[in-house]
Amino acid sequence: MIHWYVDVLKKYAVFDGRARRAEYWWFTLFSVIASIVLSIIDGILGMPSVLSGIYALAVLLPSIGVAIRRLHDTGRSGWWLLLALVPIAGIVLIVFLALDSQPGENQYGPNPKGL
Repeated sequence: MIHWYVDVLKKYAVFDGRARRAEYWWFTLFSVIASIVLSIIDGILGMPSVLSGIYALAVLLPSIGVAIRRLHDTGRSGWWLLLALVPIAGIVLIVFLALDSQPGENQYGPNPKGL
């Protein structure tokens, strides 16, 4: 499952194409776990969010990229990601990210499940 995380990092700033649900959610899970571990290490070392802040900046572009590609996979524009800025509307974004892939090819490319 770690290959999903590495695959997203290999596509560091790729915002076109499509991403499977597994790719998005495994990357998100590993990122959350890494953030928690680094926050604990920051607390033990007495540093105010230094390591976790560096990690957050390092994975910012890959996180945005995989979220946009995930939205493309459901047939939506990456602009829907801006819903994350609206407190209650962010729930709609989570639903979009959890939906299954649009079958076949769409305007963003071939279905990654078929590759």
